[in-house]
Amino acid sequence: MSDTSAKPVLVVDFGAQYAQLIARRVREANVYSEIVPHTITAAEVAAKEPAGIVLSGGPSSVYEPGSPSLDPGILELGVPVLGICYGFQVMAQQLGGEVANTGLREYGATDMTVTGDGGSLLSGQPEAQTVWMSHGDSVAKAPEGFEVLASSASTPVAAFASDERKMYGVQWHPEVKHSEFGQRVLENFLHRAAGIPSDWNSGNVIAEQVERIREQVGTGRVIVGLSGGVDSAVAAAIVHKAVGDQLTAIFVDHGLLRQDERRQVEEDYVASTGVRLVTVDAADQFLDALAGVTDPETKRKIIGREFIRSFEDAASALVAEAASDGEPIKFLVQGTLYPDVVESGGGTGTANIKSHHNVGGLPEDLQFELVEPLRTLFKDEVRAIGRELGLPEVIVSRQPFPGPGLGIRIVGEVTRDRLDLLRKADAIARAELTAAGLDSEIWQCPVVLLADVRSVGVQGDGRTYGHPIVLRPVSSEDAMTADWTRLPYDVLARISNRITNEVAGVNRVVLDVTSKPPGTIEWE
Repeated sequence: MSDTSAKPVLVVDFGAQYAQLIARRVREANVYSEIVPHTITAAEVAAKEPAGIVLSGGPSSVYEPGSPSLDPGILELGVPVLGICYGFQVMAQQLGGEVANTGLREYGATDMTVTGDGGSLLSGQPEAQTVWMSHGDSVAKAPEGFEVLASSASTPVAAFASDERKMYGVQWHPEVKHSEFGQRVLENFLHRAAGIPSDWNSGNVIAEQVERIREQVGTGRVIVGLSGGVDSAVAAAIVHKAVGDQLTAIFVDHGLLRQDERRQVEEDYVASTGVRLVTVDAADQFLDALAGVTDPETKRKIIGREFIRSFEDAASALVAEAASDGEPIKFLVQGTLYPDVVESGGGTGTANIKSHHNVGGLPEDLQFELVEPLRTLFKDEVRAIGRELGLPEVIVSRQPFPGPGLGIRIVGEVTRDRLDLLRKADAIARAELTAAGLDSEIWQCPVVLLADVRSVGVQGDGRTYGHPIVLRPVSSEDAMTADWTRLPYDVLARISNRITNEVAGVNRVVLDVTSKPPGTIEWE
């Protein structure tokens, strides 16, 4: 079988907020991509045998001391290269062009003009178009032998190309949707300039991962912790397709789930996959441990600790059972995604941006070998694979949900009554968003209970003193940045009316209209 990740397109990360987005856009063109740090050497690049290289943007200036640089040998490997924004300027400087701070900045939507026929990079595009710029420096002079392909009012060299050397660059960001023909720029580079075929897809990934898992696991036994989310569900489904009854899934119900999530796992998921499932009912254990706790980080640590204990107990019982049958459990499946690897600094040289919402890692003394079939994939690719595997749409299309569950959507102490209240409000919001056909327009909509806040209200001609519920609908592509979703007023009104009428103890619904940054998606 051919390796779908062989001869990747390497996205060299100069500290750009859009490096992941570039990698995703390349994959949307059915070409496999990987993110690598700008400190990578020419020898390391050559060892990966890339089909192409994309140099990302970045916040620095190429002429400042200590700014990120590129091993000059990379540009001598004969591999097709596309520079974007800062990467464009790095190319220009290293190839003998000139980069200068002109004092003229371009941020946001910018009018750009294609020069001549646009060459292979801008072929098939209109002469005038809107692109997304974000720069203070500009390429003042293209390297010798390069053709200038585009310009803007403040940037005379907005794009250049050398078909002979297969080197190309643009000052704008083609990876963002605000650039009208951005995806066509990337596809022109990949397919026309670099000659890379469109042969990477989810079907290939499934077949390849099944083969790899069978080779790794052999006849060994495997366990997986199901959370009810799409990542663990798809990871388990791929492993089950590979090794069948050698896999046992453990589902820890910590009592912090949303309405119907346990049923979806125990009934819908099992019915569609046939996986063997062991459910651990640990709600009382978690609630007892959380009693009296209000600090959000302490809550996270407690939930993580109790999850580990619950999972470890269930795993130990399975290990003992397997040992008695002479078939030891050696492998543990995890639903690690590519953004998790990148954001934790896994091989990209980037800083650890955030502590993930997933429940904490498992103890080392469990001594399992990890099976991570989704480690190279983005969330949208995982969903596509889930659908191809026949998983229920209610799980595949499920919006991201933090591992600590509703425990971090209650601002204040977590109690059974407060969980029941929030669970009802959340179910109403989700039902109305689904009924309005808005599920695909929002990344997720956390529903938050301000348990330690009360406000005066009037219900049934009487005074009430109830809790506020916060709606936090956000739009995002990767959760690293997000904007609040402009939901229709009539939908917001229905959600508010239903919650205040149907959920006892709530007399006010408010809307969070903060972007990320400065706010985070979750409140805690």
